[in-house]
Amino acid sequence: MKSLHGTYTALVTPFKGESVDYAGIERLVEYQVTEGIDGIVAVGTTGESPTLDMEEHLDVIKAIVKAAAGRVPVWAGTGANSTDEAISLTREADKNGADAFLIVAPYYNKPSQEGVFRHYAKIAEITRKPIILYSIPGRCGIGIDTETAVRLFEKYPHICAIKEAGGQVSKVSELRQRLGDNYTILSGDDGLTVPFMSVGAKGIVSVASNLWVKSVKAVTEACLRSDYVTAEKLHRELYPVFTNLFIEPNPVPVKYALKKAGIIDSDSVRLPLCELSEKSRAVLDKVLAADRFFSSRK
Repeated sequence: MKSLHGTYTALVTPFKGESVDYAGIERLVEYQVTEGIDGIVAVGTTGESPTLDMEEHLDVIKAIVKAAAGRVPVWAGTGANSTDEAISLTREADKNGADAFLIVAPYYNKPSQEGVFRHYAKIAEITRKPIILYSIPGRCGIGIDTETAVRLFEKYPHICAIKEAGGQVSKVSELRQRLGDNYTILSGDDGLTVPFMSVGAKGIVSVASNLWVKSVKAVTEACLRSDYVTAEKLHRELYPVFTNLFIEPNPVPVKYALKKAGIIDSDSVRLPLCELSEKSRAVLDKVLAADRFFSSRK
């Protein structure tokens, strides 16, 4: 289970005009690997999965797996609110070399917890690779209850982790108490990594680490060795970044920062997302100018 610990980047999907920028993906993955990331998540929400078509979705996963070349694990985002679609995505991503699957709770349909259990159970039956549940009630309209996670882990031991983005430290404590140390809990919110890890989470699926790889990794590594004095100090330094990367809907601000850093060529996003407003650009520019890491790149 330790292979699931640490800092995993929820990678953005760079665009070139209306098309996916595959050369940009290669550069972005290379940056991640060089900076020492523990792993990459392909085509999650940060990767704009809602506006990639099925072919693009799988092509981006394939491109990230190829660029990573076995140097770091790649988790494929293969969630959907149709169980059949999630199965199809997972099966194809498995064939294309993904190491694990991050699968969000079925959104919009608002199924019961029994429906959630059956959804994941059907997906689990077509792969033996690790499945990471993704609970984010604010986006999905439902969460994944602790009891559901327990049932899934007992029946399918490869459903062995959860990205918890419900914002409640008590939920992490409850999950750890019920599921024990052989189950991995990950923070789904950069700003909550330290409190989540203090009660049992083992890392973060991070938006900020698209750019701040070493800085975010330093936080998780301090927490993993129980050095919370250092972790809190690092968290304070990064707090303006963690807050303002969500000044507008993700991944709009982080793409802006990546372009400004020269790591991707364009900060374009697909509708219904749109470019960062002038007011938000001014705020984020001020944060970036004051950030020690960002300033050192100039």
